Amino acid sequence: MPKRGYHHGNLKQALVDAALGLIETKGPQGFTLSEAAKAAGVTPAAVYRHFQGREDLIAEIARQGFEIFADLMEYAYEKGQPSALASFESTCRAYLAFARKNPGHYQAMFESGLSVNRTAELAAAAARARDVLEKAAAELSEHIPPGKRPPSQMVSAHIWAMSHGVVELYARGTPGGRTPFPAEDLLETGIGIYLRGLGLLPPDA
Repeated sequence: MPKRGYHHGNLKQALVDAALGLIETKGPQGFTLSEAAKAAGVTPAAVYRHFQGREDLIAEIARQGFEIFADLMEYAYEKGQPSALASFESTCRAYLAFARKNPGHYQAMFESGLSVNRTAELAAAAARARDVLEKAAAELSEHIPPGKRPPSQMVSAHIWAMSHGVVELYARGTPGGRTPFPAEDLLETGIGIYLRGLGLLPPDA
């Protein structure tokens, strides 16, 4: 009886899909290549046709995750046009939505300890996702007087950090994740406070 990984003709993707399931249950450092091979229905030796080690497999998962993430961010950005504020807020909400819908990819991307520069393909995918938020931040920052305008990369980095913190602490059931407020509300109010500090939103009445 042929191995399941070979049967559908795409062993590499079968290993990625198997590893995604393991990451979701055990974390990016909690499984072995042998376990991924077993879950994919192939022998451990077959893994090395595509991946030299577990980190190479995780890097491919992270690359695919960043491609999905970038597509979602671009869609969110376009959805908010022509309003710079709406586009910016939409991309921020997309971050949280991605983390919830793609927990395995998210962990491979941000919790595996893997450098985004491990491969050129991974670096390019990560840069595409980052560029969307930086573009949204740059458009929004045009409403700030030049002398008071922070670099758009700094604005996007602040928002990225805030989004990541909300995901890690309040959106994924991790320790410290109990809060009486929905993660979406925490992120929205946090971004609102930040934007008011920049003078991009009117103060609360």
